[in-house]
Amino acid sequence: MTPEPVFGRDLLARLTTRVVGRRRELESVVAALAAGRHLLLEGPPGTGKSTVLRAIAGEAEIGFEFVEGNAELTPARLVGTFDPAAVLAEGYVPDVFVDGPLVAALRDGSLLYVEEINRIPEETLNVLITVMSEGELHVPRLGHVAASPGFRLVAAMNPFDAVGTARIASAVYDRCCRLAMGYQCAAEEEAIVAAAAAALATATPAPRPGATPPVAASVAMVRDSRDHPDVRTGSSVRGAIDHVLLCSELAALRGTGAEDRSVTLDAAQLALSGRLRLREGCTRPAEAVVEELWQRHFSAPEPGDTDPNPGDPAAGDPGKA
Repeated sequence: MTPEPVFGRDLLARLTTRVVGRRRELESVVAALAAGRHLLLEGPPGTGKSTVLRAIAGEAEIGFEFVEGNAELTPARLVGTFDPAAVLAEGYVPDVFVDGPLVAALRDGSLLYVEEINRIPEETLNVLITVMSEGELHVPRLGHVAASPGFRLVAAMNPFDAVGTARIASAVYDRCCRLAMGYQCAAEEEAIVAAAAAALATATPAPRPGATPPVAASVAMVRDSRDHPDVRTGSSVRGAIDHVLLCSELAALRGTGAEDRSVTLDAAQLALSGRLRLREGCTRPAEAVVEELWQRHFSAPEPGDTDPNPGDPAAGDPGKA
């Protein structure tokens, strides 16, 4: 039988070297898994839910079954099916059953990670509720599949008001612990983006021309998008990562610095215009909002620029004092 994995301080210490920040969240997840509880992680996209779970599975040396939640996730895709060709030859015997991710996780004592659980059909969700309640699953013609030690269901969900999501039944909340995960602080997001930029630099055989990618300004621009009055849903840290990487690549193609104004603007449009979800009634396109955000953090006057309003009293014109 699969041994019960060990979730404790040693695991937590190893996790802090793999995950940037998130100490409280790591402690909470490890505690829930150590207590044998199932877990629901709730938060906007890009807050590191799958990163945390993959790190825990890797350091605890347990299996990790990933399931993408969507409207096409039927019970058969989740549980598994009998191979039709093998059934014709051998009949409905256990050896011809092709395990789905749920049965595989039950047999192996793995973590079953269901992403965006509030997008899956109700009939599929009911299968998961049964497993959480009973610790086993009955499959027609196969029989009962009991959960091996170590099996835990960890589900993630976006906020209910996100496009394509639905409310989760109270039966799910009643059978698992819930952890809310928000965006990290600026310093931690900068560390995440800097690590991605460093990985690109390591993978590049030739040195990049120009300045270091604008990590701090990229993170500030992305964080600013989350509070913009015209934006319903701003960008996650993935937008800042893409912006920094795109700045490096565009600068290399153009033979200029990564902080060149045209480079940072074009990279911002590429990285953010598709990520922003504008509020109903906003008459501006996403590109205009992105340019406004860019101007706040990247459009400092270049050397030699003159004041466009030399007669403005606020600019300190002695003639108007």
